[in-house]
Amino acid sequence: MIRVYGMEICPDCLEAKERLLLAGIDFEFLDFADSTANLKEFLKLREGNPLFDEVRRQGNIGIPCFVLPSGQATLEISDILKD
Repeated sequence: MIRVYGMEICPDCLEAKERLLLAGIDFEFLDFADSTANLKEFLKLREGNPLFDEVRRQGNIGIPCFVLPSGQATLEISDILKD
């Protein structure tokens, strides 16, 4: 199952959730605004991960972040919604 890290107050996260639901993709949304455990998981994933280098340079958070069943992380929903 795909894991999606984000926050309910993030417009990009809400749009991603809607697109995944419409596509019928099973996912677990891990809102770290409501859970310090989810926040810690996300920070562990983000720390030192080159995927987030540009995000960090821009002063952004890097959400929504999608973690595939293989463990590979991506910031692009298009990697999940491939035809």
